[in-house]
Amino acid sequence: MKPFPVILSAPSGAGKTTIARRLLERRRDLGYSVSCTTRARRTGETDGQDYHFLSREQFEVERDAGAFAEWAEVHGAYYGTLRREVERVLASGRLCLMDIDVQGARQFAEAFPDTVLVFILPPSGEVLLQRLTGRGSEDTERLLVRMRNAKAEIGDVGRYHYVVVNDDLDRAVERVASILDAESVRHERVHALDEQVGALIAQLEREINGIQQGG
Repeated sequence: MKPFPVILSAPSGAGKTTIARRLLERRRDLGYSVSCTTRARRTGETDGQDYHFLSREQFEVERDAGAFAEWAEVHGAYYGTLRREVERVLASGRLCLMDIDVQGARQFAEAFPDTVLVFILPPSGEVLLQRLTGRGSEDTERLLVRMRNAKAEIGDVGRYHYVVVNDDLDRAVERVASILDAESVRHERVHALDEQVGALIAQLEREINGIQQGG
């Protein structure tokens, strides 16, 4: 099977990062592309594991060099996915799993057209608000920004191949896992079909040439 990228997108607080971590813990066929960001590191986060934490100057140097498959400014900070990180995971024979916002997902899918896009929805606006306030890291102004952005991001759900409602974490993880299984089979089938069709065309060309030469 030819490995392919998988993007999970969701409003902040919808649970995409937790779902990604659960999937990575249980599946050997998945690798994770660590994104870059200029936002401040939160308690418990590790550089190079949760994100590559860069200064704005460092980020802009990478951006101007064309190193990012996608990048965006979200909530006042830069976020981006390095092409070399994605290619490293795919070269290992694993699917490349990422959690990327909707702006970045659009750019990324242009750079890697075989990307599978999955949108994670919260079960309700009330639950999303509870999850964000439960972090204890959002003041009123930042909370309003995240809620307004969530409204805009959910409006992009029609661009995605799949939508999963995170009303129960275990069930949401199972649903995304099923999507990965189905897409792996589809990609394998398409790749095999391409090879079969190519071989058949080459064979037909040889037969045609033989007929022409014999005639």
